[in-house]
Amino acid sequence: MREFISYNKSIEILNNIKLNKATTQKLFIIDAIGKVIASDVIADHNSPELPTSAMDGYAIKFEDINSGTLTIIDKNPAGSVVESAVCSGVCIKTFTGSLMPKGSDTLVPIENVEVSGDSIKITKAVPFGFATRAIGENYAKDEVLIKKGTVIGFAEVGVLASLNIAQINVIVNPTVAIASTGSEILDLGEIQTNEAQIRSSNHLTIEALCKKNGANTLQMGIVEDDIESITNLLETALQKADIVVTTGGVSVGDYDFVQDVIKDKLNAQVLFHGVTIKPGMHILVAIKDGKTIIALPGFAYSSTVCAILYVLPLIYRFREANESLPIVKARINEEMPRRMPKTVFTACNVEYINNEYTINFDGKKKGTSAILTNMLENPAILIQKEDSEDIKTGDLVDILLLNQLK
Repeated sequence: MREFISYNKSIEILNNIKLNKATTQKLFIIDAIGKVIASDVIADHNSPELPTSAMDGYAIKFEDINSGTLTIIDKNPAGSVVESAVCSGVCIKTFTGSLMPKGSDTLVPIENVEVSGDSIKITKAVPFGFATRAIGENYAKDEVLIKKGTVIGFAEVGVLASLNIAQINVIVNPTVAIASTGSEILDLGEIQTNEAQIRSSNHLTIEALCKKNGANTLQMGIVEDDIESITNLLETALQKADIVVTTGGVSVGDYDFVQDVIKDKLNAQVLFHGVTIKPGMHILVAIKDGKTIIALPGFAYSSTVCAILYVLPLIYRFREANESLPIVKARINEEMPRRMPKTVFTACNVEYINNEYTINFDGKKKGTSAILTNMLENPAILIQKEDSEDIKTGDLVDILLLNQLK
């Protein structure tokens, strides 16, 4: 008799899987977008390195702020170093990004002065040091600017460029091999020859999930329901991938061969086979030669929910980034009695209203675990723990925001 474990226990086991040490590669910073930085990025200089003008205006000594007239003695364009120095009674026209001239300590914006020939009159005073960027205002030498584990985005690219860093070491993303099993399913483009055949979407849905969440993918397609084909699939996938994901063949039917191959042909270490969740109770997770096999159910909604719950957290761990499933609190608009001693994942609609998430089930279809259309539009998944009380209208509940998956 197969022993089913709780959802919390299954996640604990998943999180304790020992992963191989991450490898790194060096990429040009634009090519590294979406990758994870492998070590801290530390500033090797101050920015700015000298006091710099933050506006167009006139560099002065603050002691002259209330003087009647100041003489313009020079211009100070950005990118050049002006030789003239500011002393009492004079000013230098200075532009945004220019170094502040020697002797100056304050910048008066052009809109605060009246210009007459080669002199100005300050019509509106400014405080000491106005519009003057101090040394190290952006960042200081030896400051950690980007921490190890950060996912590189546009801001990180900008900072790296400002540091004159063209290439950066990043964590190599894990490779996930994906296949669907079943003699009744057809791949894209295959012609239906009888009414019992159905079009597979699982392998492509899961590939899309993995790609979107930072994995390299190896699409293995559709595999026949027989021992030899499934054995060949898994042996090949294990040679090439860090994680192998299959759909179908893990239940209790006569043709559910995936579980038999994993246990008997591969002699893999089965961590669990069966979790008290709905959907996806027959999920199987195993280890073979340091690689993780996650065998998901065949129904589309079941396989997708389980891929989110079990495959994505494993990808996040491989990437060594501060990534996690986007689980938040939301207000529910109807009752949800506890119907079974399982952790239940139910598709819902989510909105952000009056500074909180709210969920409803308008238009969501009920029935089999095959209804993937419930994940369209503004979807979330309500998480109802197996030991929870009945959910009442207006309660705060846990939801997983599907449109905020990375």
